Amino acid sequence: MREALVQAGRAAVADEVPVGAVVVRDGELVGAGHNQPSGAHDPTAHAEIVALRNAARNLKNYRLCGTTLYVTLEPCLMCAGAIIQARVERVVFGAFDEKAGAAGSTANLLQTPLANHQCQLTAGVLKEECAALLERFFAEIRSVDQEAMPACP
Repeated sequence: MREALVQAGRAAVADEVPVGAVVVRDGELVGAGHNQPSGAHDPTAHAEIVALRNAARNLKNYRLCGTTLYVTLEPCLMCAGAIIQARVERVVFGAFDEKAGAAGSTANLLQTPLANHQCQLTAGVLKEECAALLERFFAEIRSVDQEAMPACP
């Protein structure tokens, strides 16, 4: 999870929502990524998707059996779908996403019997550190937005 936090820091430096993810197999980092939908002009460029693509290229296989995905924020529906398609064995996440989380907060797509694959799930790892990155990022955005807004008469 520490390396996922490093990836999240890279997203923050790039003015992206600070979410980072890494894929590990047998104790070895095989993929990494951070949020970059704004910079890449790509709505699918979430940290998890970027890390899964990186891992698939490195392993030369889109099926990532036997891997663990560490991500600083609970995956959304899109990312959960990609995780299922990649056959990731286990997902470990930090902060909960009460509005869009698909690993227990609003839904649990990763463990639904309706899908052809289910993941082991560990939630809340380094939750405070992961959440603090997001809170600082959004507090700064709100501060900048307030400064840019004209004063009310």
